[in-house]
Amino acid sequence: MANRLPFIAVIAAVILFLIYSSIFVVNERQQAIVLRFGEIVDVKSEPGIYFKAPFAFFEADNVQIIDDRILRFDLDDIRVQVSGGKFYEVDAFVAYRISDPRTFRQAVSGSVSQAEARLRTRLDAALRRVYGVRGFESALSEERAEMMREVRDQLRPDATSLGLQIEDVRIRRTDLTAEVSQQTYDRMKAERLAEAERLRARGREAAQRIRARADREVVEIVAEARKESEILRGEGEAERNAIFAEAFQRDPGFFEFYRSMIAYSNALLGTGTTMVLSPDSDFFRYFLTKQGGAAQPAPAAPAPAAGATGAIPEPAPTPSEATGANP
Repeated sequence: MANRLPFIAVIAAVILFLIYSSIFVVNERQQAIVLRFGEIVDVKSEPGIYFKAPFAFFEADNVQIIDDRILRFDLDDIRVQVSGGKFYEVDAFVAYRISDPRTFRQAVSGSVSQAEARLRTRLDAALRRVYGVRGFESALSEERAEMMREVRDQLRPDATSLGLQIEDVRIRRTDLTAEVSQQTYDRMKAERLAEAERLRARGREAAQRIRARADREVVEIVAEARKESEILRGEGEAERNAIFAEAFQRDPGFFEFYRSMIAYSNALLGTGTTMVLSPDSDFFRYFLTKQGGAAQPAPAAPAPAAGATGAIPEPAPTPSEATGANP
């Protein structure tokens, strides 16, 4: 019995090795292609434990594991020409998955890098076609989503021939080249300057209208005020003349005396003016009277009529009395 133990152990090891070599596991993120002498004999798309021939010598049975997830590859700095003839730089990416493992194995030998290299060429061509019939502004507007759908639809037939399914195509960046950027900047600057000048012109026009309206309103207000002032002045003059006429009718002598006093005040007080007049001038008739050839003070004026206010000022001295000389 002791002599059989090593033999039994070897047999058990061989059996375990055979079992281990004939089992392969596929998880939920993978697919498996079973190859026998280079030919596809089975495809395992569901997760689980599967069996195959225990040895892979001489290409007997091989298992190739491929991804069952959504994969992505990016395409950067593609130089495309738009309908206006200018060039732009575009960045895009493609989201895809391996939908047909058999076709994928036959087309690119199950190599993801080879499949992406072929998709990159087709994506470059699709982007050039889509941008070639549009202007640059389309990639910055609502038309951007339609452009991405067109690129996806153009890419799908080629991807299907590789065993791939295109899930989505996204344009990440659409940018100006250096020379186009400067040209665009100069054009935008000129447009903004023109728009600013139009706005300034409209502002000057509006200001001129407002200024003209304000000037017209000023003229109308001033004219109305002058009209009212003239009316009030006329009414005041009329009332003053009526008062003077009534005063003159009550006491003509006092009225003339009062008017003369006002004239003396306006002519002699605070004017700084020197007047040379004859003492017997009519201007001084309320200061002097002639009696027997000698100058005598004028008699006191009669008392003011009823309703008059203030006292009558004293008679002013004659020029001869002020200077001590005879006339």
